[in-house]
Amino acid sequence: MHTLALLAILEAKPGKEEEVSAFLKSALPLANKETQTLSWFAFRIGSSKFGIFDTFPDEAGRNAHLSGEIAKALFAKAGELLAAPPQIEKLDILAAK
Repeated sequence: MHTLALLAILEAKPGKEEEVSAFLKSALPLANKETQTLSWFAFRIGSSKFGIFDTFPDEAGRNAHLSGEIAKALFAKAGELLAAPPQIEKLDILAAK
């Protein structure tokens, strides 16, 4: 059951928008390997803002994701690609279909 989630908002540096898009697309195989990540979405909001939304069954799954390969790769590339540090929010899912 999806009980917890993460929402990460990313603002690309000018001229780095397509690199951020490519990076997010390349993270899908890593997300598919995470057994406790129940759903994972990468999306674009306008021209330079991007996001990641993912869901988890419990806090252990969410913490595993936060210390996993996607998070490591994102923070390693953040200085090069992003205008500001990723804004990451921990969410409680109240209802889901």
